[in-house]
Amino acid sequence: MTAVTRALMLFVPLTLFAVAGALYVPPDYSGEGNGDDEVVLASLPRLPAWAEDDLPDFSVYRDATERKVAFFSFLYPRIVLANSRILLEREYLESLAKKAELSNREERWLTDQAQRLRVDAATGSDEQFALLRKRLDVIPPSLILAQAANESAWGTSRFATEGNNLFGQWCFSKGCGLVPLSRVEGASHEVAKFSSPYQSVRSYIQNLNRHPTYQLVRDLRLQNRQAEQPLSGLAMAEGLLGYSERGEEYIKEIRSMIRYNNLEFYDQEFRNLLGERTPAKFKQLASVKADTALLPGAEGALASPFEG
Repeated sequence: MTAVTRALMLFVPLTLFAVAGALYVPPDYSGEGNGDDEVVLASLPRLPAWAEDDLPDFSVYRDATERKVAFFSFLYPRIVLANSRILLEREYLESLAKKAELSNREERWLTDQAQRLRVDAATGSDEQFALLRKRLDVIPPSLILAQAANESAWGTSRFATEGNNLFGQWCFSKGCGLVPLSRVEGASHEVAKFSSPYQSVRSYIQNLNRHPTYQLVRDLRLQNRQAEQPLSGLAMAEGLLGYSERGEEYIKEIRSMIRYNNLEFYDQEFRNLLGERTPAKFKQLASVKADTALLPGAEGALASPFEG
């Protein structure tokens, strides 16, 4: 593969008007910052201020590698933040599963989570806990980074720069987002706007965690969990068949981006950050005061996947 071919593969974004990948953002989505998509949990810390930072101008980078490093360095801490908060929720879920009797408040939390994640089962039942375990879970950084780079043209697309939308997600109420310039006559969808790139990441994870189109993504993740294996972005990409009208070609492209950019580096870095996976560690990661504190490179480790 020539250098030119590689560059084209990495920098030509997919059309944002695919199929299921772009379709399923609630029209009234207002984001975690307003508390509407995240069920109240006393142990969940407030979002750090940097979670609402705007998207940087990645078009200023003329060197391809510099742009990639800047893009990944901005997005990775926001992925860690979103995943850490999900892990805190999972810990709480497991604590409820061990209780013989639930309080009204605990039942309400389960009901709200089930509604958010589209789980249809009796509150407090074994079935509900099993389904919530499957849906209330993290997405590997490698998969998120590859799709964000692909769908947003490395953070330079109109929908990224004007709407903080890194994954091409749609909404369906008038004024909920940006009207696509190439929208066909008679269509009513818009491309969702988010208050920050972090909110786009949060919504994307929720999309994969609850929509029927991504059942295979969740099945593959559960297989890793049951086998006590690290979650694999490369493996879970197989479940993205409905994200784009390009189907298998889209999956191949995402996997190629993960491999070519060594994005599994960030999966390993995330595992290293989690350490022994204690609630105290999750809480620390979910409330750090500066996003740079979550970046790779501590204690002499490699700072980016392009080193070494």
